[in-house]
Amino acid sequence: MKIIILGAGQVGGTLAEHLASEANDITVVDTDGDRLRDLGDRLDIRTVQGRASFPTVLRQAGADDADMLVAVTNSDETNMVACQVAYTFFHTPTKIARVRESAYLTRAGLFDNDAIPVDVLISPEQVVTHYIKRLIEHPGALQVIDFAEGKAQLVAVKAYYGGPLVGQQLRQIREHMPNVDTRVAAIFRRDRPILPQGDTVIEADDEVFFIAAKAHIRAVMGELRQIDESNKRVVIAGGGQIGERLAEAIESRYQVKIIEMNPARCRYLSDTLDSTVVLQGSASDRDLMLEENIAEADIFLALTNDDEANIMSSLLAKRLGARKVMTIINNPAYVDLVQGGDIDIAISPQLATIGTLLTHVRRGDIVSVHSLRRGAAEAIEAIAHGDSKSSKVIGKAIEDIALPPGTTIGAIIRDEEVLIAHDDTVIEAGDHVILFVVDKKYIRDVEKLFHVGLSFF
Repeated sequence: MKIIILGAGQVGGTLAEHLASEANDITVVDTDGDRLRDLGDRLDIRTVQGRASFPTVLRQAGADDADMLVAVTNSDETNMVACQVAYTFFHTPTKIARVRESAYLTRAGLFDNDAIPVDVLISPEQVVTHYIKRLIEHPGALQVIDFAEGKAQLVAVKAYYGGPLVGQQLRQIREHMPNVDTRVAAIFRRDRPILPQGDTVIEADDEVFFIAAKAHIRAVMGELRQIDESNKRVVIAGGGQIGERLAEAIESRYQVKIIEMNPARCRYLSDTLDSTVVLQGSASDRDLMLEENIAEADIFLALTNDDEANIMSSLLAKRLGARKVMTIINNPAYVDLVQGGDIDIAISPQLATIGTLLTHVRRGDIVSVHSLRRGAAEAIEAIAHGDSKSSKVIGKAIEDIALPPGTTIGAIIRDEEVLIAHDDTVIEAGDHVILFVVDKKYIRDVEKLFHVGLSFF
């Protein structure tokens, strides 16, 4: 696939890295020559220096025959104009734009072909807000992913000493929970992936990814670790777009406080939010944190745009007694460094956004793609089409499907029913199949499984 990526920042660079390793023809456009040289030295891609919305620059990047344009510069307006130019002059089939400003996102009809022709809108703030909201709803989870509109969920937890299944084989899950069907899809042990088998023994500190119907998630979590108490009190450092959207989404269910430095922003948040308490000040101010009883907070969230400020305020909150601490880290290189110590969960907005972008790049009928372990693996929801003659999966039991190395099928959603995958489970047309790929060099092979042969048409 020939793809032009506009913007060589964190999102554009990370996306180029993902796609270049999968035999795509990638060209990255940016005004910053140093960034382009860095990407060009590391990856097998083309680079073009220039303004992303200029027709001459897009033509130089190969827009005449590009399959897809992904506009992820830091400017909403540049991204929108680039899609307009690609549509008008080059008839680019698929145009994806990152748009952050809610004033654009709330205008119905703005992104139609008759107005601004954007096929797919990506809002990082919306993606990250949803991601954090799921973590708040599932105390103890490191990652929570919805499939088939929430019918099934994938949850990552860290196995703790004393958990009922720690030190036991995976096949014993059914003995512990005879009325709950679940499947462990992947295990990461000391940052290395382990493909789960029935005789695999769970060790303390393993990161375990399991899938189950939404109603069974809490029961399975209890087998792997002590269930955390429900969250009630949430303190948010940073009243920017993510802080505001998160407070708006959860304030009806939790006691929420926002700490924000900017007085004008504080007044706006006070007027906009219903029950959230807005405090002006710095989350790194020890006296303010003590005054606001940070020790009674169930969750402290550092959501500013400054990585260092987020890390320092998170460490302070933890030291002063906050039960759980999550922080946004914009530099992906920092994520693994800070997570798991005093900071319980480090969230990379770029990696959360990448999954949404990859959904539209994957071949075959791919409903959603989610990045696991900060991009080390992927969870894919694909729809099986065709019949037993034209499809490589339909009509076959899972044990008879030639899955690529490091790939497992975790679950199948058939209409309203969640079927946890077992060796004798047979895939039918229209099934939503949830796959886990721990070695991303086999992504193309996974996609080919869900291509429909010409005999079907």
